[in-house]
Amino acid sequence: MLAVVGAHLDPQISRIAVRLPRSMAELAVAAWEREELAEVGEESREECELRGHAAELALIGLAISSRGVWETEEVVVDLDVVQIASALRAVR
Repeated sequence: MLAVVGAHLDPQISRIAVRLPRSMAELAVAAWEREELAEVGEESREECELRGHAAELALIGLAISSRGVWETEEVVVDLDVVQIASALRAVR
């Protein structure tokens, strides 16, 4: 049922403009620009979850790089609601 609700909401909501402090935005961009050359071996559940968080952060960095508007101490960027939800879930 949750997927049915999501399918109904998806066309209604796409991106939301958010503000992030410059230091936080720079870390997200650095995550996007980071090169991961090592192979991924067997991971624990926690390591896999951490890798997923890192990937979400990198995608936020991509959004900032491609469409962010840098102000003095902040960046304003339209983030996909899925990215925002991932960041909010990481807090919990």
